[in-house]
Amino acid sequence: MTTPTTEPAIESRRTALLLMDFQPAILSHLTEPAAVLESAKTALDWAREHDVKAVFVRVAFAPEDYDAMPHHHKAFGPVRQGRLFADGDPSLEIDPALEVREGDIVVRKTRFGAFSTTDLHTLLGDESIDTLVVGGISTAGVVLSTVRDASDQDYRIFVLADATADPDPEVHRVVLEKVLSHQADVITTADLKSLIRED
Repeated sequence: MTTPTTEPAIESRRTALLLMDFQPAILSHLTEPAAVLESAKTALDWAREHDVKAVFVRVAFAPEDYDAMPHHHKAFGPVRQGRLFADGDPSLEIDPALEVREGDIVVRKTRFGAFSTTDLHTLLGDESIDTLVVGGISTAGVVLSTVRDASDQDYRIFVLADATADPDPEVHRVVLEKVLSHQADVITTADLKSLIRED
């Protein structure tokens, strides 16, 4: 884990918890999905308790999304060709272990990051949110892309190491320790209890 480089306490009203790609179809690619899902639930309970905005990000494609994908795209060309991850498939909804409530933000994306194909940045700005606590699958996919983009947009970022996972454990370790630590504080769900600033 990294040592926070800024004041550790955060303001709950200016903070969002981003839980990204916690969908049964995505979880199925992990060797131990139960552990990361349990950590995500712990983070969500923390957010509910402290009035932190809960944000759910999911990947799925409508017919027009396939048409917008270039054939040459290394990652998404095969998705277009096979019409994979089609919106409407129950396995692409937010995992039922994570309860989505009225007032939560839910966005559907069509690329790796949470921002580039959604209105998430505007939605967060409307709520004056400038701090993100992030978990997701995979570490080298949605988490890396979202953290990089969020850093460029000047968010303060905390990555939950135990609520983040990758099909390749070594990739997970390297991205957390060698890459994301340059844009975010890497913590665990156990650290959340000491993160909120007391008024």
